[in-house]
Amino acid sequence: MDAAEAGETMRCVVTGAAGFIGSHLAERLLADGHDVVGIDAFTPFYPRALKLANIRGLSASRRFGLVEADLASADLAPLLADAEWVFHLAAQAGVRSSWGGEFAAYTACNITATQRLLEAAARAPQLRRLVYASSSSVYGDAVTLPVTEDAPARPLSPYGVTKLAAEHLCTLYAHSFGVPAVSLRYFSVYGPRQRPDMSFHRFGKALLQGSEIVVYGDGHQTRDFTYVGDVVEATVRAASAAGVEGEVFNIAGGAQASVRGVIATMETVSGRAARVRHEQAAHGDVRDTAADTSRARRMLGFVPMVALCEGVEAEWEYLETLYGAARSTVSRYNHTALPASA
Repeated sequence: MDAAEAGETMRCVVTGAAGFIGSHLAERLLADGHDVVGIDAFTPFYPRALKLANIRGLSASRRFGLVEADLASADLAPLLADAEWVFHLAAQAGVRSSWGGEFAAYTACNITATQRLLEAAARAPQLRRLVYASSSSVYGDAVTLPVTEDAPARPLSPYGVTKLAAEHLCTLYAHSFGVPAVSLRYFSVYGPRQRPDMSFHRFGKALLQGSEIVVYGDGHQTRDFTYVGDVVEATVRAASAAGVEGEVFNIAGGAQASVRGVIATMETVSGRAARVRHEQAAHGDVRDTAADTSRARRMLGFVPMVALCEGVEAEWEYLETLYGAARSTVSRYNHTALPASA
């Protein structure tokens, strides 16, 4: 039973609330009857207009408030003074762009910002749970798949290094100062509102516009793709589950597929043929990912529900709306939630 089912209205803070996952999470929290303060710095990683569109529906609710602030420099104590649940999704994203001169932005947004948030959380009198959004990138190329949370963390990119460092900070503050922090390692999240640089968005946009799909590597690399709705479900469960402070959980959809397989699914959903151009694999891209989610199943009660075909269709519909294309085919898939292994 979550807090809303128990009749409790929680005061929530969501960092990165105007982003891909953050906006979906904020909507879910409002739907569950909670009050939400969203914090976003609107960094120029992708257009501000897209982020504003993400939160258009949120802004209509009297139980949602937006604060534009940079966690690396803002006074955070007032923002957390009444918070009971804090969801820390704000981050500088992108594996490929984390190399070279851009690394300073990653240390500021992913490490410094997290440390400052944890300092404020340690002094927040009402805080019940802080949920940190980590990444499967902390594992690098795992020796054994599916990977468990106890596997060595050996990130292959500066981005992964910063996400792991922030994870360690959450664990430190949980053990040293009693901050009720939980870290979730998200695996390859996709769905409506996905960032323009992410693969499903790029592939779908190319199909809609009749341009080439650029694939880094041979396309046989695989990922444990996870629909955004499943990620949100796991994140809310991590806030309300008992006795999970200081824990780390894999959050994945169980829909491991190759990049070529994803493109084929998009072709089926869209009724369009893809033109694919392969380029050299980028530094920091791992070959394969697959998660063991038994810990999340056991301790959070998390079971992914959205199959890859269904999730791809939902993202395709979003991209059609975003880029103004007419729907080219009637979907072969219904909208009934299916097990991710289907």
